[in-house]
Amino acid sequence: MPKSTFKYTNNEVTVVWKPDTCIHSRICWTQLREVFDPAKRPWINMEASTTEAIIEQVKKCPSGALSYYLNAEGEKEVTAEIETAVQASILNIEIKKNGPILITTDCVITHGDGSKETKQGTTALCRCGQSANKPYCDGTHRKVGFETEK
Repeated sequence: MPKSTFKYTNNEVTVVWKPDTCIHSRICWTQLREVFDPAKRPWINMEASTTEAIIEQVKKCPSGALSYYLNAEGEKEVTAEIETAVQASILNIEIKKNGPILITTDCVITHGDGSKETKQGTTALCRCGQSANKPYCDGTHRKVGFETEK
């Protein structure tokens, strides 16, 4: 579970950022820089684009560190969507070159102590062994120069 959570709103939609879950894929700020800019504080400017564009970008977050909820519907967070009921029954795993293992469907993580955690949307698992947030990826693979053959 993330230790910190930050919320940013434009009164229509609220973006929730859980930095402890972030793998720093940079997808958010390379594709919608006017909203997501890590060089600025606050780094998320909710007034810089439309609600629709912000939602579409948040849905692309590979780690689930970014989620959103529509303010009119209450605080039910939404991450990457599962498009059909058929997809929901299929486990989809992607091995990122020089990066984490991505599980792109809802899953249950059973920890070493037996506790279980349900993850929705995309979950990034550490593959380099250096994450400070195991079993989840925290982007450390970039700092340690983790490389794979494939």
